[in-house]
Amino acid sequence: MTTRALAFLFVLLLTSSLALADELVGRVVGITDGDTLRLLVERVEVVVRLDQIDAPEKAQPFGQRARQSLADLCFGKTARVVEHGRDRYGRTIGTVYVGGRDLNAEQVRLGMAWVFTRYARDPALYDLEQEARDAKRGLWRDPDPVPPWEWRQRARR
Repeated sequence: MTTRALAFLFVLLLTSSLALADELVGRVVGITDGDTLRLLVERVEVVVRLDQIDAPEKAQPFGQRARQSLADLCFGKTARVVEHGRDRYGRTIGTVYVGGRDLNAEQVRLGMAWVFTRYARDPALYDLEQEARDAKRGLWRDPDPVPPWEWRQRARR
């Protein structure tokens, strides 16, 4: 094989690997809270933070329900994660799909998470949140729910 052919093959393999790196597929082995899970990918555990949403913290009202909701949707199942980067804690940020269902959007639709306005890019999420608010689903049953980002800020003080 010529040097040129080897170089072409190397570039082809490299670009194929990079394309595959944008998605993870594995089994959901743990649920940290309503917007974070642990995915087992080829015997390596990856912590995944659901992109564009923010679920109540565990100690917040509906925090445990949000965690249970995410568990009901995906625990023990095969999930596909479309990666969108990493957060400051090293977690993979992504959109999680189980059986073709977008779990990030589903948590919002069920009233188990807010649209994380600081990071949201999908306008459809706002419609799902409004639908959940209007139907008083999940955390929207609370007369004055506190967004997690405000709750964390208060807790820091």
